Amino acid sequence: MITKPKGTNDIKGNDALLWEYVNNVVNSMMSAYNYEFIRTPIFEASELFHRSVGESSDIVKKETYDFKDKGDRNITLRPEGTAGVVRSYIENKEYALPDAKKYYYNETMYRYERPQKGRLREFTQFGVEVLGSGDELVDAEVISLQYNILNALHISNLQVNINSLGDNESRNNYKEALVKYLTPKIGELCEDCQERLKTNPLRILDCKVDKDSEILKNAPKTIDYLNKESKERFEKVLQYLDYLDIDYQVDSNIVRGLDYYDHTVFEIVSLDNEETKSNVLGGGGRYNKLIKELDGPESYGIGFACGIDRIVEVLKTIDLYKNIQKEIEVYVMFVSEEEKLHALDIVQNLRLNGVMTETNNMNKGLKGEFKEADRLNAKLLVILNNEDLKKGLVTIKDNATKEEEKVDLDEIVEEVIGRL
Repeated sequence: MITKPKGTNDIKGNDALLWEYVNNVVNSMMSAYNYEFIRTPIFEASELFHRSVGESSDIVKKETYDFKDKGDRNITLRPEGTAGVVRSYIENKEYALPDAKKYYYNETMYRYERPQKGRLREFTQFGVEVLGSGDELVDAEVISLQYNILNALHISNLQVNINSLGDNESRNNYKEALVKYLTPKIGELCEDCQERLKTNPLRILDCKVDKDSEILKNAPKTIDYLNKESKERFEKVLQYLDYLDIDYQVDSNIVRGLDYYDHTVFEIVSLDNEETKSNVLGGGGRYNKLIKELDGPESYGIGFACGIDRIVEVLKTIDLYKNIQKEIEVYVMFVSEEEKLHALDIVQNLRLNGVMTETNNMNKGLKGEFKEADRLNAKLLVILNNEDLKKGLVTIKDNATKEEEKVDLDEIVEEVIGRL
C-alpha cells in the first residue's frame, strides 16, 4: 500500500473546515489592510535561499530540499516565503515605484526536519512583506496585522514578544560582546551552538536545545548595545504598539532563526496554557539589508509568517468545530427516474444561484434521503414526486420546523432563496 511521505498530512474532514476558516479570516483581514496577494514559484534557484537565509542557518545546512534539474541547475523547494517575494520585487523593478509594496502570500513550504506536532516537512504559511518603507509605523502595522488576524481566529490571551537587533553598528557591537561572554562557556552548550559561535553567534540565542540554559539567560542583552538611533527607533515602534493597544513584552533573547533580520524582530504566542505559551504561532521582523544582498538597490523590508498547521492545532484545543460546521442549505429528494431528471435541473439552478445544494447520488430510497439530509444539517428539503410534477408542483419542507408547502416548479429557485 502506498502511504503519504513522512512529515506530510492529508487535510480533510474537520481539519479541512478549520483550514478553510483560517483562510477566509486571513483573506478578509488582508483585504481590509490593503495587502496584495502574491504567489511565487514552489521551487527557485538554490542560490536565492542560500544567500538570503544564510549558509550558516539550520534551514540551509540541514533542512532544505535541494536537487539538480535536467538542465543541471541547482534547485531548492521553497523553505520560507520572504526570499521569493523579494526576488520578485527586484526582478520586476518594483523598487522604482513611488509607494511601498504590500504583499501577502499563503503557500506551502518544505523543510527536511524531524516531524512533530505543529512541525511538518510540508507545511503551509501565510505571511506579509512590506517593501520600500522604513517607517516605524509600518513595523507597528505589520505586528498589529498578525496580532489581529490571530485574535479574529478566536485565539485569546495573545502576547507579542519583541526585540531589536539594531543597525549594523549595534549588531556588530553586540556580536562582539556575545562572543566574548560565550567563549569560555561554549563547551557547556550543544554541538550546534559550539559551531554557531564561529559562524553566527546570534543563532545561539535561538537554540531549541539550550533555550533554558542559565548561560543563555544571563547572556548580554541586544538592547544594551543599541546605538542612539536604533534605540530611538525601537522606542517609537513600542509607542505605536501602545497606541494600537497591542499587548507586548520586550524579550531580548528573540533573534529569529533567519540571518537577514535587523532592527525589529518579534514572535506571537498565546498565554492561555503551557502548550500554547511555548508554541510560537508566528513571527517576523525587519530586513533592511536583504534587498541589496539579493542584487537590488538599498531599500527597506519587513514581514511576518504564520504556520497554518500550527494554528489549526491550537484551534482544535478551543473546540471551534461546532461554530464552523458546514450546513447544506437545500437537499433535493427524488425516487423515480423521471423525478431524477427534474431534480438535476433544480439542483443545477440552485447551485448556479449560489445556494449550497446536495441531492441523492447513491440511489437511496426516500428513508435514506431523509437520513442523509439530517446528517448534512440541510435547512430546506425540496421533495419531488411524479403526481406533483404532473401538476407543475414541488414540495418545500423546513427541516427544523417540519412545515411544508407545495410551490410552483418554475418558481422553485426564487422560493428557496426567499426562504433562506
